[in-house]
Amino acid sequence: ITSTDWLKTNGLKAKKLNLYQVLAPNAFSPVEEFVPILQKTVSSTLHEKAMMQFEWHDGTVKNIHVDLPILYKYQKLLAKMVRIYEKRINWLSVASRRIWGSVCEKRVVILVDISVPNSTCIIHIQHSLRLLLEEQMLNKDCFNIIAFGSHIVPWQLELVPSQPESLQKAWRWVLRLQCSGSRNFMSALRRAVEVDFKEKDKHKSQGIYLLTTGIPDQETHTISAYVAEACRGFDLQLHVCLFSVMEDADSCGIIPARYATPTETVIAFKEIVQAANGRFHWFGEAGIFESDDITVIVSEMEKAKNYSQKCAFLVESLKPRSGDQPANPFTAEAGATVVVTKEKRRPQKLSSPKPTALSLARMV
Repeated sequence: ITSTDWLKTNGLKAKKLNLYQVLAPNAFSPVEEFVPILQKTVSSTLHEKAMMQFEWHDGTVKNIHVDLPILYKYQKLLAKMVRIYEKRINWLSVASRRIWGSVCEKRVVILVDISVPNSTCIIHIQHSLRLLLEEQMLNKDCFNIIAFGSHIVPWQLELVPSQPESLQKAWRWVLRLQCSGSRNFMSALRRAVEVDFKEKDKHKSQGIYLLTTGIPDQETHTISAYVAEACRGFDLQLHVCLFSVMEDADSCGIIPARYATPTETVIAFKEIVQAANGRFHWFGEAGIFESDDITVIVSEMEKAKNYSQKCAFLVESLKPRSGDQPANPFTAEAGATVVVTKEKRRPQKLSSPKPTALSLARMV
């Protein structure tokens, strides 16, 4: 499952932990009405010890009743969700997911760049494919692998069922791959779309995953236009896994069909991915540089941090107004108020009246 889909059930809004969802029951719009008996317009006022003015998500200002116990509980829930998000980021950053991200679809075609510039990192590419086959492909319905340099080299003529035997055969084929030519990505993409996914309209959950180290031979706008047309209206996405190698691409003495700086390459693939409604994943030997799956989780964590800060602001702003409040109201025990209330209601013992001179004379 993609992080975007994961957040549909685990995001702050899905968990009803959006700050404005929490404050809504105690939020009131300022009221301004004409009072006939006074013959003037009167605005609502704030209770100085219990309410604050707070900017709402739509830019309006609301009068907020600050309920300290609710806000304290809310902040603890936010901290818990942040820990869950950190756990998912760690999960996305290890093993095959560090290279491929989360491979979610049930029908998958893997496009592998074996152009000559990759001669120095073919072992890394093979290892990446091995991890993918071992960890993420067994639960798929079917798959295929297409290697490409100047020409395409498909493993099978069409998609095959994902079974232990077929995965083992695919791995033995991967071990025989040799680098040649440039990056004719368009031919490999066409092969996947028009052969492996020729019945894309009859199936759901279909994905193409590209593992590459550089810019394709074809112009970015040409690829984007093709993939946008191929994916439009179908449950088919193209995802890019860009591997940045330490060695210079020209170290083999091969002049690529197109040259692009790392930044230009990233921009180009982001444009292609956007056209295909896919995800972009950029990594190297040092780790992950950028990942759409991780970025959306980090964004949710930042949102939680922002909500927590606004929550703390509300609490801190209320303190100067309530001098009789404890210094830290969140540390008070929940039962303290109940105990105090019971003690106040207990009947007090009446003291005897003081004797007067007359009463003392009668006692003699």
